[in-house]
Amino acid sequence: MQSKTLTFILAGGVGSRLFPLTSKRSKPSVPFGGKYRIIDFALANCLHSGLRRILVLTQYKSHSLNKHLRDGWSIYNPELGEYVTAVPAQMNRGDHWYQGTADAICQNLNLLERSDAQYTLILSGDHIYRMDYEALLKSHKERGADVTLACMEVSVEKATAFGVIVANKNLQVVEFEEKPKIPTPLHDDPQKCLASMGVYVFSTELLKNVLTADQQDKNSKHDFGRDIIPKLLKEYSVQAYKFGKKKGRVTPDRYWRDVGTIDAYYQANMDLLKPIPPMNLYQQDWPIRTYQPQSPPARTIPGSSGTKDVFVNSMLANGVVISGGTVLHSILFHDIYIDDKASIAKSILFDGVHVGAGAKLRNCIVDKNVQIPAMEQIGYNLEQDQQRFTVSENGIVVVPEGYTF
Repeated sequence: MQSKTLTFILAGGVGSRLFPLTSKRSKPSVPFGGKYRIIDFALANCLHSGLRRILVLTQYKSHSLNKHLRDGWSIYNPELGEYVTAVPAQMNRGDHWYQGTADAICQNLNLLERSDAQYTLILSGDHIYRMDYEALLKSHKERGADVTLACMEVSVEKATAFGVIVANKNLQVVEFEEKPKIPTPLHDDPQKCLASMGVYVFSTELLKNVLTADQQDKNSKHDFGRDIIPKLLKEYSVQAYKFGKKKGRVTPDRYWRDVGTIDAYYQANMDLLKPIPPMNLYQQDWPIRTYQPQSPPARTIPGSSGTKDVFVNSMLANGVVISGGTVLHSILFHDIYIDDKASIAKSILFDGVHVGAGAKLRNCIVDKNVQIPAMEQIGYNLEQDQQRFTVSENGIVVVPEGYTF
């Protein structure tokens, strides 16, 4: 089935709730986990699932994402019909940019028609998870579905933030509720709902027809959850596929996160530092591919005052040097320097950050190429930090890229 499938990854979102991490890059290209970009997880899922025809639909501040795709994902052979191709918004239909998830696909129907694909897989490029899409596609075919929606069980309280799938005992979808105030619970568990993951399989001919019709609807927002899927429920077979219930070829951990806010992004990173992380990056059956610069190995050395390094429960990328500093429960990307007696606690530091001697950082996210002055303190006085930086609801301080003190 994989050779008959075309994959679209929606990667053009602004990601305003992740600002300032998205001030110079799109949400899918935000760094994650010490060496990755968010989009690497969807792309790695495609790679391991045997999907070799992938179109990444870009729009907002896409240069960083395009560069990452070029450097890290130019691994397919076009002569064999394989590709990962960035497709910018080009106003192919009308005089507007992408106006919704369905509109983004509709504006590229020419690419879908040219592919001769029987199935179309639609993904979001801004979620953290591992999933075997091959098992999803097999379920779609075996059940004779027109549309298959991947979903996961969440509590009723959390379901208000998602599209909620209402399905019968045979997982036939009978209703789709977009971010409902009162979600419909599972028929066998009143405390849980089925939340849509934004992962859809369409039979291609049906997708082309419904997208063309949707473009003629002046009242449509051109969104799959709000407009397309609800219209299909009466006439077509729309099936739910429970994430993590079928193993496929990846060790199931049932971990899926929408890292759409600073706090959600921060917590997803901190999840990786748990003694038993909910998503274990070290499992060899499903490695996450990315691009890495050629930096030397990380190392620790005594500080200029003879202070010994302290390094506890943290992740270090290549090129990190800790010179007499302390790093506790933190994630450090590549080419970072921690100077003598500096202290980093529960923080995420992006590429090229230099932390001066005696500086103290706590509950911070520091974007690329920031020089933290000696004796500076961030995360210890939130009122003072709010005058200079973005501070999240949970008190996470975000220092923007290239900030000058």
